[in-house]
Amino acid sequence: MHYTFDIEKGNFTNAGNASGSVKKTLKQLNVDPASIKRIVVALYEAEINAVAHAYGGKIDIDIDGDKIVMVVADQGPGIPNIELAMTEGYSTASQKVREMGFGAGMGLPNMKKNTDKLDIQTELGVGTTITMTVFLKN
Repeated sequence: MHYTFDIEKGNFTNAGNASGSVKKTLKQLNVDPASIKRIVVALYEAEINAVAHAYGGKIDIDIDGDKIVMVVADQGPGIPNIELAMTEGYSTASQKVREMGFGAGMGLPNMKKNTDKLDIQTELGVGTTITMTVFLKN
């Protein structure tokens, strides 16, 4: 199964649509609840990061029998220092984003904690592509 979702800059109202849709599908496929939770947390964090920091982008999700691969690709400023960005509590979110309750600096750390494989490709001034893989347990 393949799903594609668009990311619109600053649209926090629709942020979470991809993770919600994937959650529903995984429940229908009888994927174990612990795996679903990990997937939804990682994908939601990626969605929020793209909405808060990028100028738009796309989410591609592939579910096959034993794994889910989620690719979140955005056009944006890129990540200047991935190691620093992986530090819990570090955030470059704007004051406006923080006032909405986002930008706590847990996005990338939560993605790492909740996936089996995490790959981050970033280019300053171009954007970031995050590929997350979770192996499914039925």
